[in-house]
Amino acid sequence: MQVFYNIFNVILDAGATVMLPIIITIVGLIFGVKLGKAFRSGLILGIGFAGINLVINMMKNSIGPAAQAMVENFGIHLDILDVGWGSIAAVTWASPIIALLIFAILATNIIMLVLKATDTLDVDIWNYHHMAIVGILVYYVTKNVFLGVSASVVMAVISFKLSDWTAPLVEDFFGIPGVSLPTMSALSSVVIAAPLNWLLDRIPGVNKLDFSVKDAKKYLGIFGEPMMLGLIFGCVIGALARYSVADILTLGVNMAAVMVLIPKMTSLFMEGLMPISEAAKKFCQEKFKGRKLLIGLDAAIVVGNPDVITTSLIVIPLTILMAALLPGNRVLPFADLAVVTFRVALPVAMTKGNLFKNIIIGLFCTGAILLAGTATSPILTALASEVGLDLGSNMITSFAGPSLTVSYLIYTAFTKNLLITIPVMVAVIAAVWVFMSRKMKKQAAEA
Repeated sequence: MQVFYNIFNVILDAGATVMLPIIITIVGLIFGVKLGKAFRSGLILGIGFAGINLVINMMKNSIGPAAQAMVENFGIHLDILDVGWGSIAAVTWASPIIALLIFAILATNIIMLVLKATDTLDVDIWNYHHMAIVGILVYYVTKNVFLGVSASVVMAVISFKLSDWTAPLVEDFFGIPGVSLPTMSALSSVVIAAPLNWLLDRIPGVNKLDFSVKDAKKYLGIFGEPMMLGLIFGCVIGALARYSVADILTLGVNMAAVMVLIPKMTSLFMEGLMPISEAAKKFCQEKFKGRKLLIGLDAAIVVGNPDVITTSLIVIPLTILMAALLPGNRVLPFADLAVVTFRVALPVAMTKGNLFKNIIIGLFCTGAILLAGTATSPILTALASEVGLDLGSNMITSFAGPSLTVSYLIYTAFTKNLLITIPVMVAVIAAVWVFMSRKMKKQAAEA
């Protein structure tokens, strides 16, 4: 048993790039795909993920310092540092109860599949950390293992249900059928985006505003192409950071590269997933009498969409400005600014690429993250220090972990006031469910 545990830890330590090919290969074998074909599919997905990571890291390394320079130039004084989701993931995997939480989340997925409570088969084990960190924080505060496990199980249930409800968006807008995104860093925005999108659709005048990247290309010609938008926005951010001309142009070209390269990387996901998706469909028809299963993957497969990238490039500098003006916020956005793409991806799909609504909803989502990050920073900082993360004298947070809206609500429910928070959470999730159900029915009727 210890040997298997050690092997599992080695795979986890290697990260999603190694884990994804292994998991996809295993899933392919379960669905009856031949070993060579299953491994090839898994490797292609792993290559796509590695490519996306390279491009995102380039984006992070380019735009992160520029954003920091913008903050310094405008004299913003905030004392909680956004250290990035990677640091929070490291804290999560270093927890003494992580193995128990991983098992509980996996068991929850299997039980829900058997009971037909979800259609999502979550193979994205690496991103279990989004669900696990809530349980770890609850355990750290309450010293109660049962409450910690229960919090992660509740996170898992919500993640899988939101994945089911948003799968039509993934297929219709991003063109990736048979896939859901059980990545809470992307899903959490839905609980804000769904009711806000509904509200914007009912405000006279506002509901007539509709501008997209496609419109930009139509009216601006070559300057409306994704790579040109990346160049323009990159140069604007560099200018606000008071970079030299050479550095401004470098940042602009880097952002243009991001706009071009990520869609090419995400195309590998479709190539690799197709054999598995077809086999899963056949397997379900034979074993589950036509039931359609959704393969749950990392939301990285959709962040390369030009509408998503354009929205994030606009929302990022506005989020920095908002951080300085938002009452109650103490978070200095930094390391996770590059992953704003994940936070806005599903809202972009929900609005069908309406850039005006994307910006409004995106700012509400990042504003909620700033406030939740401020509220949970003391406990997250203490936990990180306990597991050995060297922070110096800084308080920390990120745009992931308990800063995510759903994660914050569940954490608060289990550590502060169950009687108040749980009904609110149920009401929010119910509202999202009603919204998504009506949207699906409308789309089905139109089809």
